[in-house]
Amino acid sequence: MFSTTGTQVPSFEEYAAVSWPTLYRSAYLLAGNHADAEDLAQQTLIKAHRAWSRVSASDSVNAYVRRILTNTFLDSRRPRARRLELLTDELPERGGPTGATGSTAGTPGTSDDRMALWPHVRELPPQQRAVIVLRYFEDLSEAEIADTLGCSRGTVKSTAHRALKRLRAALDDQDRPATERKEA
Repeated sequence: MFSTTGTQVPSFEEYAAVSWPTLYRSAYLLAGNHADAEDLAQQTLIKAHRAWSRVSASDSVNAYVRRILTNTFLDSRRPRARRLELLTDELPERGGPTGATGSTAGTPGTSDDRMALWPHVRELPPQQRAVIVLRYFEDLSEAEIADTLGCSRGTVKSTAHRALKRLRAALDDQDRPATERKEA
């Protein structure tokens, strides 16, 4: 969205107005509900505003703000007991084209598949959820994720491996008939 390479640096107000939908969507994917997502996105913008001179001087304003968002999420993990009810199970709309027909229904790896997987992603520990969201929902590379999380690529790989293993186990368990689950 914004990159300072060869372009004029936007003001904070311009950046915040244009990037809010994307920032909020990422916050929702990390937090798992609308109320926490709004808080997370707002905290991210507050931190970005305080450091705007550093943020706007970076090679990629979006990458810098994404790192603030992810670190804020990981640093502010609230105990589950303090979480109130979830307001909705629906993901916010994602902007952009969905294909030639305008629908992604029935296409592997699209919103129908992601929606079936979403309840299981929400159950992952925060670090694993962050890696899965950044890799498969935000489509970042291992190097970009490592930079965002401030860790090595090996840590990203091992965290993704553990998360995918948990997701596969949850989906396998979900697909087994209820009588088999009781016996196991």
